Amino acid sequence: MMKLKPFFLFLTFLLTVNLVIAQEEAEQEDNSINSQFNEVIDGSNNYQDYKVVKQYKLTQLQKNTVQRIESLNEEIAASNKTIEEQKLKIENLKAELNNTQNNLNQVTEEKDQISFFGIATDKGTYQTIMWVIVFALVLILVFFIYKYKQSNVLTKEAKKNLAENEAEFDEYRKKSLEKQQKLGRQLQDEKNKQNKNKL
Repeated sequence: MMKLKPFFLFLTFLLTVNLVIAQEEAEQEDNSINSQFNEVIDGSNNYQDYKVVKQYKLTQLQKNTVQRIESLNEEIAASNKTIEEQKLKIENLKAELNNTQNNLNQVTEEKDQISFFGIATDKGTYQTIMWVIVFALVLILVFFIYKYKQSNVLTKEAKKNLAENEAEFDEYRKKSLEKQQKLGRQLQDEKNKQNKNKL
């Protein structure tokens, strides 16, 4: 619509300029014919209350007047033809403008709607649905992060307990081994004593 507005302004400007030029030319020609009449009248002789005009001047004036009238008629016909052509162009432009407006309205309607799972949905509804989905996904993500951290803490604690238990078990095993060795030595000492006593 905005592109057609300058075109209509330009068209109006051209028509105005053409009319002004045509009026100026008509005034010039009228002045020329008027001056020719004045020349004929001024150049004629007076006879009582009458003017005696030379016939060749009157014929020339008639010829010039007829030519000017024919020229004006041709200009009027050309102007009428131009006006009709411009009216036709304006009608075509109006039809194109209506068609463009209809297309624009259709595109605007399509732009305001989005196909969501095969259903035409308004943009506002679509955005609401998308934000609800995003919010739900964020909540699920936060829940899983919380569960992961909680599991991680439990895993670290279990590893720590396992390491402590292994350390305690190693200590217990060492002590048991030492005790067993000590008991073994004591047993051996006792056996040695009994063997000595037997001899």
